[in-house]
Amino acid sequence: MNRNDTEFMVQKIRTQYVEKDESEKNLDMLRELDAEVKRPANVFGYVFGSIGAIVMGAGMSLVMTDIGAQLGITNTMPVGIAIGVVGMLMAIVNYPIYKKILSSRKKKYADRIFELSEKIMGGEK
Repeated sequence: MNRNDTEFMVQKIRTQYVEKDESEKNLDMLRELDAEVKRPANVFGYVFGSIGAIVMGAGMSLVMTDIGAQLGITNTMPVGIAIGVVGMLMAIVNYPIYKKILSSRKKKYADRIFELSEKIMGGEK
């Protein structure tokens, strides 16, 4: 390890032990609050979208393979198309629902975020 790398590592470790001032604490709180606003919408979007993709894939599998015959379904085409359309609809409505959840959470936390951001911005002047 050369001298620059050593100095960088030392500085990185030292900063972990330095007492944070008020603006850094507020900035950390603002980041946590922002993550708290976005996390439920992101989790919903990923989970619901993944389930929709799996449902759509199951419908496609029924149409394109002989899995339906092994399950005892004689005519797999209408069943597979119906299941695929349900999965496709889930994928289509995923984004508007995500945006609605995110919008409602932003409205709920807007006052706290503005208050904290004003405190941070006012402290930098």
